[in-house]
Amino acid sequence: MSERADIKVGFACNNRCVFCAQGQKRAEVALVPRGELLSRLARCRAPGRGLVLTGGEPTIRKDLHAIVAAAHALGFHPIQVQTNGRMLSYPGLVARLVAEGVDEFSPALHGPTAAVHDALTRAEGSFDQTLSGIGNALASGAVVITNTVAVKGNLEHLPATMELLGDIGVREAQIALVHPVGTAGELFGEVAPRPSEAAPWIHAAVDRGRALGMRVVVEAMPHCLMRGHEDAIVEGDIPETTVVDLDGAPFAFSDWRRGEGKAKGPPCEHCASANRCEGPWREYPERYGWDEYVPLE
Repeated sequence: MSERADIKVGFACNNRCVFCAQGQKRAEVALVPRGELLSRLARCRAPGRGLVLTGGEPTIRKDLHAIVAAAHALGFHPIQVQTNGRMLSYPGLVARLVAEGVDEFSPALHGPTAAVHDALTRAEGSFDQTLSGIGNALASGAVVITNTVAVKGNLEHLPATMELLGDIGVREAQIALVHPVGTAGELFGEVAPRPSEAAPWIHAAVDRGRALGMRVVVEAMPHCLMRGHEDAIVEGDIPETTVVDLDGAPFAFSDWRRGEGKAKGPPCEHCASANRCEGPWREYPERYGWDEYVPLE
């Protein structure tokens, strides 16, 4: 049994991020009907199982509090809302979600300024709303774990992004190298950096956050590109996850990520971390080759 269920509540979103992994799904299923969502929740419940509500953007649903309440009644714990953070700028929404059973918020900030963040979300004003939303989430007492997607357009700003998050009180942050599928796959050339190009900026961002007392973790970077910061790699700590996607059928996402989503190549055969490293998202070596991955000894 997986430790966590990840349920997509619909793919409508108030951002249009250049790195969105969901692509055109928003045109297929904007919002999953509440009755169907409740049925999916009931099918996925199990003793001790956590829940992530995601999309799309779950907070634009007017009935999200009712979905959270139903999940709480079914025994899911903890309950996390994965969000771009904009609607959290309304403190009444944060308070109501926490009252109904939300334990964690995972808002996303992708740059230290409006110019950087809003260019990536393609939503003017999203930076200010997200910052306000993160503040409200922190004030609620819920666990807050921010997410920053590393793309070509924000690499040099990653350290400053961690500094801003630390300054406003965030204690846990994740940096994830963009998964080039969906919109990010369509815009691969302008969005997805070589992992070796991203590595120095990610290392610097980890150091900047840690200097402020934050726990900073990194997703989707192979061990050979995280030399000296291997302890920041988060894959080993990610709960085994069952995802319920567009078609409503649950699938073992963790198994898919390790077996199909990520790839191993010739350099991995002689790497000292071969048994612990999942490798990069397979789209990177398919586009850029394997030369930048140097085995650890």
